[in-house]
Amino acid sequence: MAQTAGTIKNDFSKGPMWQVILKMAIPMMMAQLVNVLYNVVDRMYIGHIEGVGAMALTGLGLSMPVISLITAFANLCGNGGGPLCAIARGEGDREKAERYMGNAFVLLLGIGVAVTVLLSVFLKDILFFLGASEVTFPYASEYLRIYLLGTLFVMISLGMNAFINAQGFAKIGMCTVVLGAVINIVLDPFFILGPGERLFGVITMPFGFGMGIAGAAWATVIAQFCSAVWVMQFLFSKKAILDLRPRCMRLRRETVMKILGLGVTGFVMGVTTGLVQSACNVQLQRYGGDLYVGVMTVINSVKELAFLIVHGLASGAQPVLGFNYGAKAYDRVRTGIRFFCLASLFYAFTVWLLSMTIPGALIRIFNQDPALLAAGIPSIRIYFCGFVFMSLQSAGQCVFVGLGKARHAVTFSLLRKVVIVLPLVFLLPLLPGMGVNGVFWSEPISDLLGGGACFLTMYFTVYKTLGRDDAPLPRN
Repeated sequence: MAQTAGTIKNDFSKGPMWQVILKMAIPMMMAQLVNVLYNVVDRMYIGHIEGVGAMALTGLGLSMPVISLITAFANLCGNGGGPLCAIARGEGDREKAERYMGNAFVLLLGIGVAVTVLLSVFLKDILFFLGASEVTFPYASEYLRIYLLGTLFVMISLGMNAFINAQGFAKIGMCTVVLGAVINIVLDPFFILGPGERLFGVITMPFGFGMGIAGAAWATVIAQFCSAVWVMQFLFSKKAILDLRPRCMRLRRETVMKILGLGVTGFVMGVTTGLVQSACNVQLQRYGGDLYVGVMTVINSVKELAFLIVHGLASGAQPVLGFNYGAKAYDRVRTGIRFFCLASLFYAFTVWLLSMTIPGALIRIFNQDPALLAAGIPSIRIYFCGFVFMSLQSAGQCVFVGLGKARHAVTFSLLRKVVIVLPLVFLLPLLPGMGVNGVFWSEPISDLLGGGACFLTMYFTVYKTLGRDDAPLPRN
């Protein structure tokens, strides 16, 4: 039954936009922080395993494109259905909002099973295609074969958490991630290390399973399971505004196409991230060997830490922008866009300053190998020198997705990563004196070109047209 916007629980049309966005975003930032720790802590523990830490870390880095692919499939349904659910809530259409949620849930289950089977069957071929060597393959394979057992848990916890946030329960959504991360962080040292082994070379473990990289994978799977259980118990509880009912799970072609049409943005971003990671690994293996594949693993880990605030702001802003857009409160949408863009730019400048001044400290979080530090310090400075422009890409993407503008969001995701980054990864190393540096330079160049194009298009086609009766937003 339809409701007016003013009678809806968790109404985003009330109060200053910056306060409403921060009320949603702060818990999401905390969730992003813990989510990054969820992934990064594995690398910290693995990178400090005595004797084999550097190679084990490199093997884990080879797994990252596969993990990005799994995340992409979760985002296909979660990032597709979540904003649509928020827009439907803004319109006061509860039935439509529940239909988006139910259809997304069924899609997540089906895709999760298919992805698990296919990746398990072709894992060896995939890893060697991604740049594995005979030395690093055993580490990557051991980790991923166990990690894949938790694929369905990832799909549910990540994909359905978007619908918790779309209902305005940012703190519950934060708890989804915090729960899994805390369990993972606590279990990691006991699963990875054995009795008498030293944690970070300082603390002697009184007991442990001594499973190495396999232990990190098992700890992650258990944590993912707990997060999935938390999400489902909330969505089926009386606290939820929307009901996850069987009749809303019946797939409808129109609903599915809208979910996939908008969700393809997150999917393309995830898939292209995996493609870029694998292309970088292949090129770095060719021009620098396993050492530089390890450097890229560390850089990607630092990047995840750097992006947590931007991602948290975006996750908080999207349902707020979508709700107000659905309620036709265009002045509030414009205000929200201004706040998000300025906050992202300020934060990106801070990250850029840190990466230029203390790159060594950032690398030591994951590994203290002298060779890795020597190669990593100049590489991280190159990679992050255009980070400010990357925040422009995030701002544009956030607005496009939050307002349901799938075509624009997909276009600029493909532009930056497929049209700009991938060719540069293969072409720049061929230039005289570039080699591995060419791989790292591809990122800031794409930040400047892709980020600038995305932001300017958002500004002129969305921001400037909002609220104008004679200039409606472009259709997808």
